Amino acid sequence: MAEAAEAEGMPRLEAQRLARATIMGAGALLAADKRPPTDLRREVTSPGGTTEAALKVLLSSNGLTRLMARAVAAANKRAGELAS
Repeated sequence: MAEAAEAEGMPRLEAQRLARATIMGAGALLAADKRPPTDLRREVTSPGGTTEAALKVLLSSNGLTRLMARAVAAANKRAGELAS
């Protein structure tokens, strides 16, 4: 996230702070509120806002969901290899 923000013209330290704050804020919200993450996401996403624009990309058919599935599958495969 920080590298992407920097590529969009944000100064490096500001981009790093933004990425850190985003991840820490999301983690804190998930820890404090036991509702499903999709419910929490809907509550913090302003219609037509920047988060919604980013989520349209992340949740697209070739976005983060597909990438996470590949990453988990790779980790699971490697875990099986290490267990053998």
